[in-house]
Amino acid sequence: MSWYLLLKTLHILSSTLLFGTGLGSAYYALRAWRSGELLVIATTFRHLVTADWLFIASTALLQPITGVALAYVAGWPLNQLWLVWAMGLFVLAGLCWLPVLWLQIRVRDMAVQALATGTPMPALASRYMRYWFALGCPAFIAFIAIFWLMVAKPMQ
Repeated sequence: MSWYLLLKTLHILSSTLLFGTGLGSAYYALRAWRSGELLVIATTFRHLVTADWLFIASTALLQPITGVALAYVAGWPLNQLWLVWAMGLFVLAGLCWLPVLWLQIRVRDMAVQALATGTPMPALASRYMRYWFALGCPAFIAFIAIFWLMVAKPMQ
């Protein structure tokens, strides 16, 4: 297998894992939150935080490494407009994900605390979930655009 095919395979697999874990996390977080059940919220958000660290963080590090290496091996200058846009959108998505991770940790901790003390979730948790959703939307759109840019390679 050539370096190009190896890098392309790693890049595609890691992007699939990154995007898929993000979608799965969003789905399960919303389902848990809408259930209103503290045990479900606490358990789900505990697993979401773990999945984010294991899968999203690791693939988010691998993506730029394989992407830049792939561009180098393919002979694409990094200043091509489609690559600049893809990298910018990737940074945007990452800047959305960092506070999302913090919000998930806070909601998880609030649910665990409420469960332990037999009290309802604090109102702040609802605000955090609104922020979480608001940050997830641009990240999702950014990744859809990145996938399109990677496939179409416009402005080449």
